[in-house]
Amino acid sequence: MKSFCFTLLFLVIALLSFGQKDEKFNGLNLNIGNLYRLSDAKTRSISPENYTGEPGKAGMATLENGNARGAGRELGQGWKLNPFIHIEPGKTVTLAEIDGSGAIQHIWMTPTGNWRFSILRFYWDGEKEPSVEVPVGDFFGMGWGVYAPLNSLAVTVNPGSAFNCYWAMPFRKKCKITMENINTERMTLYYQVDYTLTDVPADAAYFHAQFRRNNPTKNALYKLVDGIKGKGQYVGTYLAWGVHNTGWWGEGEIKFFMDGDTKFPTICGTGTEDYFCGSYDFEIEGKYKEFCTPYTGLPQVIRPDGLYNSQQRFGLYRWHIMDPIRFEKDLSVTIQDLGWKSGGRYLQQQSDISSVVYWYQTEPHAHFPALPDKNALEDN
Repeated sequence: MKSFCFTLLFLVIALLSFGQKDEKFNGLNLNIGNLYRLSDAKTRSISPENYTGEPGKAGMATLENGNARGAGRELGQGWKLNPFIHIEPGKTVTLAEIDGSGAIQHIWMTPTGNWRFSILRFYWDGEKEPSVEVPVGDFFGMGWGVYAPLNSLAVTVNPGSAFNCYWAMPFRKKCKITMENINTERMTLYYQVDYTLTDVPADAAYFHAQFRRNNPTKNALYKLVDGIKGKGQYVGTYLAWGVHNTGWWGEGEIKFFMDGDTKFPTICGTGTEDYFCGSYDFEIEGKYKEFCTPYTGLPQVIRPDGLYNSQQRFGLYRWHIMDPIRFEKDLSVTIQDLGWKSGGRYLQQQSDISSVVYWYQTEPHAHFPALPDKNALEDN
């Protein structure tokens, strides 16, 4: 009997080991601990030097069709003849269109002009309405149109205006990325979309991001998002917060209403700076202190200059990478717009708040509200 048990145990271990050795790595979910693993994933990249990402098709622009032909006129083909594109006023350009199964793994771009007037959209698997619709600056944590270094796991912004994101964005049949220029001036865009073609797990959800703005807020309550329908997880918040009053402005609580919550939420924070993992007004020695960490930060503090920039403005991010907010059926998120008035009482403020929320969910997604028009997007 003892011999039979040992034999059975040996067979179970052998079968488990065989299954582990046979398990194929698809090249996704990368980290420093598994970079040694090989896979059948194919690395591809789309840029103005290779609009399709096809193998062996990059850097083929000629003097006749390159945007930088003046700079390369003495060198010819192969010498940086088309590193950027122009987007004319009122036009929408497709930056990337990918067929097949895979995932976007990194995006870099450096757009010119007013970052609120360049609208980034992502479409998954042939959908008619975008799953991402955000002004480009806000998407990369630069909502006020002013450069500030941002160093986090999901988004980095490097000198002088280099936007990068590392959100994993899987797709099964097709991916399309566009940029619309709603400005009255032509914009110049350098960009690169790095992706892989590979098998996508059955439980992989689709990346979403939505922009909103209230200026001013109504009843001291700001809705970051409402009406999300489906199963998914909320993974990030960016806020561009303009304060119209004096004093500390961040007493408001963030609330997550999920899966049928009505009057009261399942998750309620304790204050704005607390949600962004800071404390006591982000104050050090009588001043706001900018900071950037892998998961949360206050990279932008725009201080009054005594002339035209007379209001305090802030940019804050929090990525729920290690603590996603999981929902089964629906999700809505609000934050209170609260400061202080005399006698230790809360002040219901009327701030200028813009937001981007980031989440993954099954498709189809609920209809997005209309993006604000150009006048409503403009910083003022």
